Amino acid sequence: MPVTPGDPAPDFELPDQDGNKHKLADYAGKNVVLYFYPKADTPGCTAQACGVRDRASEYDKLNAVVLGVSPDSPKKLRAFADKFGLAFTLLGDEDHSVADEYDVWVEKNMYGKKYMGMERSTFVIGPDGNVKHVFRKVKPAEHDDLVLGALTS
Repeated sequence: MPVTPGDPAPDFELPDQDGNKHKLADYAGKNVVLYFYPKADTPGCTAQACGVRDRASEYDKLNAVVLGVSPDSPKKLRAFADKFGLAFTLLGDEDHSVADEYDVWVEKNMYGKKYMGMERSTFVIGPDGNVKHVFRKVKPAEHDDLVLGALTS
């Protein structure tokens, strides 16, 4: 079942770029921007992550924590964070269990080849743990404007 606005956000536990475990419950009382992206250090994912990096102060002012989730290993996430100076938390969902919970592990089609992968989607979760906004198939260049706009509304 897709996660929709008003639903309690599914909790999770995932390792970050340093192997430390994070749970959604760790961020109770804050706005959480949980964004799913296909693969670290690819053009679209890099543009999206660098957008979050460059607008970090705006997220901070809105009491928002940004968590990026991909199917990459912590080692790959650390290399991605270091290469682009990403100071926010990147989480590795290698078995895509959290992506399944949020219904963003989907069939994709590239050049006629079908495969399973992460849909670029963002969930804005309120301080109460409920989903406030869902943005599916987000374009990297529009991501921060959409999310920051939702956080200020």
